[in-house]
Amino acid sequence: MSDTMQNPAQKSPRGKPVISRREFLNETTLGALGIAGLGGTALLYQYFSPNVLFEPPMTFRAGNPDLYPVDSVTFLQDQLVYIVRTSSGFYAVSAVCTHLGCITQWKPDANMIACPCHGSKFHRDGVKIEGPAPRPLPHFAISLTSDGELLVNKLETIKPDKVLNV
Repeated sequence: MSDTMQNPAQKSPRGKPVISRREFLNETTLGALGIAGLGGTALLYQYFSPNVLFEPPMTFRAGNPDLYPVDSVTFLQDQLVYIVRTSSGFYAVSAVCTHLGCITQWKPDANMIACPCHGSKFHRDGVKIEGPAPRPLPHFAISLTSDGELLVNKLETIKPDKVLNV
């Protein structure tokens, strides 16, 4: 054994065991491989897990008609739809602006739907008042289920003059 190599059982002047350069590099390499293995496992899990977008159903129940007072506009945030009740009945209007797809907001003090992104404004029935939106907000089909709840079908757009009479 040469003078430059130390015995692992040797002690430093302070009484602590001295490890060789080889042992130090072995331990460091094993630690780095362990960390890389954990990171690789996480990346593999992410790679093999399905990358899907969960969207709300296109047909949904909006509840009992009695939940909506006459002359009200109710925003259903999870569905991005306004349920509007007038004295003549119900209709469902999209809350997605036809300009660039921003989510609009109902402004009860101004009695209108406004887009916060680029300033488009709509009547409660979705008709455009002003702004860059190229067309009115679409209306969705709305009907009553057999048990008396409102059923909105976002797959079927209808003409704005159709109102569900209840």
